[in-house]
Amino acid sequence: MHALRVALLNASYNDEATARNFDRDVRAEVHSFAVDEGELPDTYDYDAVIVSGSGASVYGDEPWIPPLLEWVDEAIDRDLPVLGVCFGHQLLAHVLGGRVEPMGEYEIGYREIERVGDSQLLSSLPDRFLAFTTHSDEVTKLPPGAELTAENDYSIHGFRAGHVFGVQFHPEYDRATAERITREKDLPEERIAAVLDGITEENVVTAADAKVLFDNFLEYVESLSAERPTSESRA
Repeated sequence: MHALRVALLNASYNDEATARNFDRDVRAEVHSFAVDEGELPDTYDYDAVIVSGSGASVYGDEPWIPPLLEWVDEAIDRDLPVLGVCFGHQLLAHVLGGRVEPMGEYEIGYREIERVGDSQLLSSLPDRFLAFTTHSDEVTKLPPGAELTAENDYSIHGFRAGHVFGVQFHPEYDRATAERITREKDLPEERIAAVLDGITEENVVTAADAKVLFDNFLEYVESLSAERPTSESRA
């Protein structure tokens, strides 16, 4: 079996931690593209795609978003497995006909997520698990035919539609990333302090269990490999 090739569509505005975190947790050959700078793969010759988080909104007017939406839409049409995280989750929902809207508030910090159904992506996790969250947009309507896979009292936190998977939370965050991102938020000092207080060693270790979804995603990708077209026909 060849090493899986994964295109990371990195929309993090040159946040070095994003590429580092995904490269560490995704046990595959990861090729990162700075999509917020207009960089997109010039081929679909990948085994899978991951769309990262971002400070942008999918309904925003940034000039790089329409080409990204078009590229991802084509990847989905070609039956490439795609995983979206936070902004990526919202982008996939939007591409597939769902609805993304501002929340009017902010969810941030280590929060409990409830697993819904028997999602292969989350199958190794307990019914309720801990993960770091940071977002002020949310998926308010799932795409047609999509299956809800995770939620909490704030938002939809996961869905699946065919080969497409989305998670609103950040399984890739380590302690340093969670602390830095929290300090950078334009939120009241009391709220920032409360979130930082929750970034404990216990919570960091517990939330690391959610990283298993990357292995689950790659196992799913491998299961499709025998049915996938050759690289020549995908290029």
